[in-house]
Amino acid sequence: MEKIECIISYAQENLAKENTGHDFTHAERTARLAEKIITEDVLYVEKFIVIASAYLHDVIDDKVATFPAKAQQDLQYFLQEIGCSLQEIEAILEILQNMSFSSEKFFSTNPLSAEGKIVQDADRLDALGAGGILRAAYFSGAHGQVIYDKNKPPQNFHTKEEYRKSTTLINHFYEKLFLLPEMMNTEYGKKEGARQRAFMQEFLTQFYQEWQI
Repeated sequence: MEKIECIISYAQENLAKENTGHDFTHAERTARLAEKIITEDVLYVEKFIVIASAYLHDVIDDKVATFPAKAQQDLQYFLQEIGCSLQEIEAILEILQNMSFSSEKFFSTNPLSAEGKIVQDADRLDALGAGGILRAAYFSGAHGQVIYDKNKPPQNFHTKEEYRKSTTLINHFYEKLFLLPEMMNTEYGKKEGARQRAFMQEFLTQFYQEWQI
């Protein structure tokens, strides 16, 4: 079995019980979006690193993994077992450790590689548009958040702990999702992100009209 096939199986197994919108189908879409970015922007990068990182990016994330440090150790051992080089393992882990929204916003992370920037954009594109709306609602419901509260305006968080506290589904649009297009690295990411955000803004216009009836 080729390395990438092993990685896909590993991601599928480790994300099988995930129920907040960071499941294996999200990993699959992220990988497809990453390939789309490479093609559309004609980028010359290590494609294996991009696709492997896209499939694995949530496996060690603390939103998904109960014990992130152990999840990282397990992943590193797995990558060694399937024959990844030390350079490949380091490149993948570097992306996974530094690509998240919270890492970029609240910590001094290492600059992402060209491959990492593609994976980061692909992950963020899947948080936008119609699919992004559904994933946000799925995540919000799984964490017991209310849909909307007019007495709770969106927040400007200063720490990861503040960011992870319960808010509302609609606030999440303003606190994170609408910020993503300006944070994109690639031309395709910027263009597609802006288009998807416009759709979400139209959705909110309709939402407010219905909510106030």
